[in-house]
Amino acid sequence: MSVTACQGLGFVVSLIGFAGIIAATCMDQWSTQDLYNNPVTAVFNYQGLWRSCVRESSGFTECRGYFTLLGLPAMLQAVRALMIVGIVLGVFGILVSVFALKCIRIGSMDDSAKAKMTLTSGILFIISGICAIIGVSVFANMLVTNFWMSTANMYSGMGGMVQTVQTRYTFGAALFVGWVAGGLTLIGGVMMCIACRGLTPDESNFKAVSYHASGQNVAYKHGGFKASTGFGSNVRNKKIYDGGARTEDDEQSHPTKFDYV
Repeated sequence: MSVTACQGLGFVVSLIGFAGIIAATCMDQWSTQDLYNNPVTAVFNYQGLWRSCVRESSGFTECRGYFTLLGLPAMLQAVRALMIVGIVLGVFGILVSVFALKCIRIGSMDDSAKAKMTLTSGILFIISGICAIIGVSVFANMLVTNFWMSTANMYSGMGGMVQTVQTRYTFGAALFVGWVAGGLTLIGGVMMCIACRGLTPDESNFKAVSYHASGQNVAYKHGGFKASTGFGSNVRNKKIYDGGARTEDDEQSHPTKFDYV
């Protein structure tokens, strides 16, 4: 799969997952009434993160929001926070990934900048998906705990022969939407991170090349000698290195470390 296809597919999958996270957060059916022991009922209760609803047999539905913040269970508030954090991170991930798409050119943005932006958006999508999955899983665990506690309290007195009326709640449709949406967002983020490796430009390796400085070779001798140049004389200029004389030909045949870059 090419880099552009992997990046585009990851963006589309993350976008679908992000839309699912928003839909799951706004849905009211996070927990629905269990009708196992009472299949025929005049009312049907279901609850969400923001309000609880009652649907009558006539089809009339009435919802009431949670007009309190401190009175809500701590686990419900934690699930709210996780879903909101997932949505916020998803928004930033989409904004960054739009400018990081390889098929879109903005000014003189090079491939290295697009690679960094792709990696950033992938990480944001991964964290967003993880937050959504954790939030839905925490709510599901709370439902399971309350369900079995309610089941244990349904039968009391006279050796368990008397059944008490108590409403039990089970998984709603929003939980399954949240799990699938979080998984899609996570997969899309991983694909964006994989596409980042293909967008990173290869490092160029330069070989060492020897060169000699152009210009007149001028040697100065101390002690009253005249300076000699490369013009009008066939006498080779000599320089003193470590107490010994070397000609220019010797210097060119034995290059030093300063002759390479």
